[in-house]
Amino acid sequence: METRNPVLKSRTFSGYARPLELGESMTIQGTVNKTGILLLLAFASAAWVWQMSYTSGNTSTVGPYVLVGAIGGLIVAMVTIFKQTWAPITAPVYALLEGLVLGGVSAMFEALYHGIVMQAVGCTFGVLACMLLAYKTGLIRATEKFKTGVIAATGGVMLVYVASFVLGFFGVQVPGIFGNGIIGILFSLVVVGIASLNLVLDFDAIEQGVAAGAPKFMEWFGAFALMITLVWLYLEILRLLSMFQER
Repeated sequence: METRNPVLKSRTFSGYARPLELGESMTIQGTVNKTGILLLLAFASAAWVWQMSYTSGNTSTVGPYVLVGAIGGLIVAMVTIFKQTWAPITAPVYALLEGLVLGGVSAMFEALYHGIVMQAVGCTFGVLACMLLAYKTGLIRATEKFKTGVIAATGGVMLVYVASFVLGFFGVQVPGIFGNGIIGILFSLVVVGIASLNLVLDFDAIEQGVAAGAPKFMEWFGAFALMITLVWLYLEILRLLSMFQER
């Protein structure tokens, strides 16, 4: 069963012979360390863009950086997915590019709603800690039915986003779900919940990789995949909090 995260799949870590020498295989601690490095890199580039916006006093100046980060991040992500052995290089590059996006978007939201960014960051890491605790204690188990449900829900959300994006070119707006009304807030809450549950699938896929004896470079790949979910979760929480602020 695959996760809906386009990066982590049940077969992602298969096909690799178990390393013969001690220390050559993927470990949980190694993946955690790599995830920390990627988060620090993303924070560094985000802080740079944030400072640029603060110094200029005009959030529109960060627009080009957000665009470069989004397009560049997508390209690097696709390269990483198809060339997993490049993950030790491409994963840090991806984190830096995503930092441009996060820094620019955060600066724009902060200009409109003071204090919202720290709230979103706190909520994101709070959700990460809670989901990890729930997974480790067995409160939430990544059973086949659970995976199927999360995959279906995530796929539905992605279809809504794609449909909204395509219809936008024709001047058609999907009513309600992207507004700050009750329907919009409920939809955003559901999306945040689905993004949170994807973390459980990521944890499970990484553990499967460790159990399968995946090579050491897959620690970078696992960290990269986890970063994708965390970025999605943060942006969704940021959007949800902005709805509450508007009301």
